[in-house]
Amino acid sequence: MLNREKQSITLNVNGENHHLEILPWVSLLDALRERIHLTGTKKGCDHGQCGACTVLIDGKRVLSCLSLAVMKEGAEIKTIEGIAENGKLHPIQQAFIDHDAFQCGYCTPGQICSAVGLLNENKAETREEVQDLMSGNLCRCGANRGIINAVMSVKQAMSHE
Repeated sequence: MLNREKQSITLNVNGENHHLEILPWVSLLDALRERIHLTGTKKGCDHGQCGACTVLIDGKRVLSCLSLAVMKEGAEIKTIEGIAENGKLHPIQQAFIDHDAFQCGYCTPGQICSAVGLLNENKAETREEVQDLMSGNLCRCGANRGIINAVMSVKQAMSHE
């Protein structure tokens, strides 16, 4: 039998606590968009195949459409709205602008969150590794070259610091 009772949870999103009463099967994506009204995180396929819903959970890339909101209580959730700090763009955001790494923009929030997570993981060294590790985020407009260029430029700048 399904549990049809709402559960009280607190989600820490972009450094702010949000108290919600939600059903246990509500995805993190739907909680972010419909309950907290942070619509930067996009709903693409709703099956974990496109990456448009990528957010950061404790600094790691997560597909929010495949994550239950009730399971993220106590985690630090960062959406595209929380990437810039104190009015200053994150280096990845600036690099996306500098390298024209978007066209229609629909996938851009997930791409940026994924790129920030990729930098946090510090696993990719080469262009091919970045391309492979970003392959879960689809750009149907074909901005992949600019996206990889943007990530590589930030990686190179970080290595010179």
